[in-house]
Parts: sequence; C-alpha cells; structure tokens
Amino acid sequence: MKIATFNINGVKARIGALTDWLDAAQPDVAVLQEIKSVDENFPRDMFEDKGYNVATHGQKGFNGVAILSKFPLEDITRGLPGDDTDEQARWIEATVVGQKAVRICGLYLPNGNPAPGPKFDYKLAWMDRLHTRAQDLLAQEEPALMAGDYNVIPLAEDAARPDAWRKDALFMPESRAAFRRIVNLGFTEAFRARTAGPGHYSFWDYQAGSWDKNDGIRIDHFLLNPQCADLLNDCWIEKQVRAGEKPSDHVPVWVDLAA
Repeated sequence: MKIATFNINGVKARIGALTDWLDAAQPDVAVLQEIKSVDENFPRDMFEDKGYNVATHGQKGFNGVAILSKFPLEDITRGLPGDDTDEQARWIEATVVGQKAVRICGLYLPNGNPAPGPKFDYKLAWMDRLHTRAQDLLAQEEPALMAGDYNVIPLAEDAARPDAWRKDALFMPESRAAFRRIVNLGFTEAFRARTAGPGHYSFWDYQAGSWDKNDGIRIDHFLLNPQCADLLNDCWIEKQVRAGEKPSDHVPVWVDLAA
C-alpha cells in the first residue's frame, strides 16, 4: 500500500497540479491538507472518477483535510478529540483495508505564529490532544499512522538555515519537545527510519527564491505505531513535484507499507 501525504495549499487553486500528480503517481491513498474548501464544494466527483473513495473535513477558505483512497474507507471520524469547542478542520481518520487494515489519521497541525501568543498556545494545546490520541492508537495494538503537515521542524538538520527559524513557532523548543514526546511514546518517524542526514526538505516558501536556493525545511511527517512500523518498506520525499506548474509550497511525502 503506497500512501502519500500532501499539503496542496488549496484544492481549487491547485486542481490541475493535483490531478496531474494523481494520474502520474497513482497513490493508493492520498492524505491531503489545506484543501481550503467546505465539504459540499470539494470536487469529489473529479477524484471519484479516478477511482478514489473520498472523505473530507473542510472549512471555508482555511485549513481542511481529506483522504482519497482506492480502497474503501471505513469508520471515518472527523475532528481531533479533546476539545468540543475547536472549530478548525485539522484532523480526519479512516480505516483502509488492503492486505491488512491500517488506521490512517490525516492532520494539519497549527502553525502557531506569532510566538509567543494565543496562536502558539493553541498549537501546543492541540499537540497535547494529539499526544492523547497517539496513546489511544498505541493501546489499540493495530496498524496505525498519523500523517500530514506537522508544522514542526524536528531537528536542526531538517532546515537548510536553522538559525533563520530559531524564533519561529515551527522550530521553537516547545514545539520540538511536544513532537518528541509523541514520537517517544513508541512511534517511528518513517522518513528518518530510512534516511539520515541533512538536505532533505518537504517545504520551500514561495518568497525569496527559496526553491531555487534549496532553502527548505522538513515539516511533513509520517509517525507509525509499532504494528505499522513492522509493515514499513520505504519512505521518501517526492521533491521534483515542487518544480511543476503552479505548485504547492509543499511536496508529497510517501510511505510504502506491506499492507
């Protein structure tokens, strides 16, 4: 089962690039972030015509997550547990059954800037709720993963210029520590399980020639529980997508599972 996570930065703005990518790459499952569309306006027919089952958790103009799957989507849930007042569309889950059943959780973690401030407080509170949900996924002892735009640069080597990010919410010590606490519960960070060292990025800003300079950061991650990590064949970043026409500022990150 080949699964890609991809922050598309607006389904309407990026529809051509997204459908071209789906046709070329043929993921079994695509976990999308920043669809920036309410559910009823999401162009689901376009994806269903390509053989995908579609589940969305949308919001007008902001945020929004979706799962596209060539396998049936079962037990779909929307919204990260722990705060019934949270109206931001940042979390979706579904079980996908290939050779094995895998619980797929798609997330768009808050950016948190400016930090300090209310947006940073919301980010850290959201990560506390994510920690609790991660514990539940471990307790169930069935293959599960959490994939998406985490808006966290885990290590200095995950940024071309780490010093430029020292005061940014993506690289603040509190954000990185919250990410580590989740990983240290017993999750495998799939990309780092397969690839070591600097120079690997999943996001390049549209400004200041970041792409041309390879001035990127790695903020799109797969965290696999032990049962899912046992199925991991490979994980990689599809960097060349950033060079396409009207690209997102993110690129797809993939896992290949024996599932």
